Amino acid sequence: MALFGALFLALLAGAQAELPGCKIRITSKALELVKQEGLRFLEQELETITIPDLRGREGHFYYNISEVKVMELQLTSSELHFQPEQELMLQINNGSLGLRFRRQLLYWFFYDGGYINASAEGVSIHTALQLSRDPTGRIKVSNVSCQASVSRMHAAFGGTFKKVYEFLSMFITSGMRFLLNQQICPVLYHAGTVLLNSLLDTVPVRSAVDELVGIDYSLVKDPVASASSLDMEFRGAFFPLAEGNWSLRNRAVEPQLPEEERMVYVAFSEFFFDSAMESYFQAGALKLSLVGAKVPHDLDMLLRATYFGNIILLSPAVIDSPLKLELQVTAPPRCTIKPSGTTISVTASVTIALVPPDQPEVKLSSMTMDARLSAKMALQGKVLRTQLDLRRFRIYSNQSALESLALIPLQAPLKTMLQIGVMPMLNERTWRGVQIPLPEGIDFVREVVTNHAGFLTIGADLHFAKGLREVIEKNRPANTGDPRAPSAPPPSMAAV
Repeated sequence: MALFGALFLALLAGAQAELPGCKIRITSKALELVKQEGLRFLEQELETITIPDLRGREGHFYYNISEVKVMELQLTSSELHFQPEQELMLQINNGSLGLRFRRQLLYWFFYDGGYINASAEGVSIHTALQLSRDPTGRIKVSNVSCQASVSRMHAAFGGTFKKVYEFLSMFITSGMRFLLNQQICPVLYHAGTVLLNSLLDTVPVRSAVDELVGIDYSLVKDPVASASSLDMEFRGAFFPLAEGNWSLRNRAVEPQLPEEERMVYVAFSEFFFDSAMESYFQAGALKLSLVGAKVPHDLDMLLRATYFGNIILLSPAVIDSPLKLELQVTAPPRCTIKPSGTTISVTASVTIALVPPDQPEVKLSSMTMDARLSAKMALQGKVLRTQLDLRRFRIYSNQSALESLALIPLQAPLKTMLQIGVMPMLNERTWRGVQIPLPEGIDFVREVVTNHAGFLTIGADLHFAKGLREVIEKNRPANTGDPRAPSAPPPSMAAV
C-alpha cells in the first residue's frame, strides 16, 4: 500500500506540474565568453576596494598606513564552470594586486611620510553563484558563497627611515594582508546579489508585446545545472492584455534540448505559438473588413457578377451601393510543427454584403474559408521573428454543395487578394517579432533553426553587444548600499 500511495502521489504531482512553452540551455561553450566579460567587470569591482587605515606602535616607533588604493589587478589563472547544486563556480588562482598607500612614521621627534607602492601576490578567490526562481518567476542570484585569500605581500620602502620600515614591514604587510582578505568577499557578494541581479532584472518576465497582447516568461521552476550546462524552463505563454488573468492550458509536447554543441539553445513548443494566436483571437484582432474602394476593383466586379442574380432583385437604391468583404477568423488558429516544417491552420468566415448609405447592410453570401500557412522562424539579436506564406486555400458554402461549386471561380481571385492585401499586413506584424528572455546587452548570432515533432530548437552563439559594466551602470539600483556594510555576509575566514 505504501508503494501504491507513493506512486499515486508521484503521478498526481506530474499531472499538476506546469509544462514549459520555452526552454533555454546555456552550455559550457558559452562560459569562456562569459568569463572574459565577467573578469573585466570583476576587476573593475575589486579595484573599488577601500582598506581601512592601519595604525600601530612598535617600541618608540609609531606608524600609520592610510589612503590604500588598488591600482592594478591581474587575474592570470581563472576557471568558470557549472556545478550541480552550486550552479556557477568561479575559481581564480595566483592573481596579484598592485597597491599604493601613504606612509607616516614618528620616532621620538623625527617624522617621515610619503607614498609607496606595494604588491599583493598569490590572490586566490573561490566563489559560487546560486541561481533560483523568485516569487515573480524571475531568475535571481539568491546566494553567493566566497573564499578569498592573499598569500603574501611586498612593499618597497624607501626614504630616511628605510631601515626602520624594513624592520616594521612584517607587521605592516601582515596587517594589510589581513584587511585585504576581509574586503574581497563583501565586494563579490555585493556584485552578485545587487549588481548582477540588476542585470537579470532586464530579462522580460511579464511584458507587453504590443497594444493587444503580452508575453509571460516567468520560470516554472528553479534553473537546473549539470556539469556541462544550465537549463531554464519558462512558461512561454502569450495573453490578451485586456484579460491579464487569462491563460491557455498547455497540452503540447514538452520541448527537449538534447544538444550541447553551440553556446546556447532555445526551444519553443507548439503551445508557445498557439497561445499567441489564441490571444490575438481573444483580443478580437483576427478580422478584416474591406469596404468600397478598399476592395480590389477586379474582385469587386467578379463578386458583383457572381451574385448578380441576388443583386438584381434588390431595390435600385441598393444595387449600386459599395461592396463589403469581411473576413473573420472563427476559431483560434493552430500551429503544427513537424521535422518537414511549420504550418498554421486557419478557419474563417467570409461575408459579402452591400452597404447602402444610412441603411442596414444587405448580405449577399456567407462562406467558410480554410487556409494553411507555412511559417519560417528566425532569431535575430534577441527577437524571434516569423515569416508567413499562404500555401493552401479553399472556400466552400455551408448551405449546399451546389453553392460550393458556384464559388469555384472566386477561389483564385480571393487567394490573390489574400496574398497581395492580407499577408503583407500579417508579416509586417509577425516580423516585428517578440523578445526572448535574455538580459540587455546580450544577443544571439549565427543561429540555426531545427524542426522536431511538436517543437523547434534554435542553436546559436552569444555576442555581447554591450559590456556588463555599461548595462549594470545603466540599471544600477538607486541605493545599492556599501558592499562592506554589516548587512553583507561575513568576510572570508582564510588564514592570515
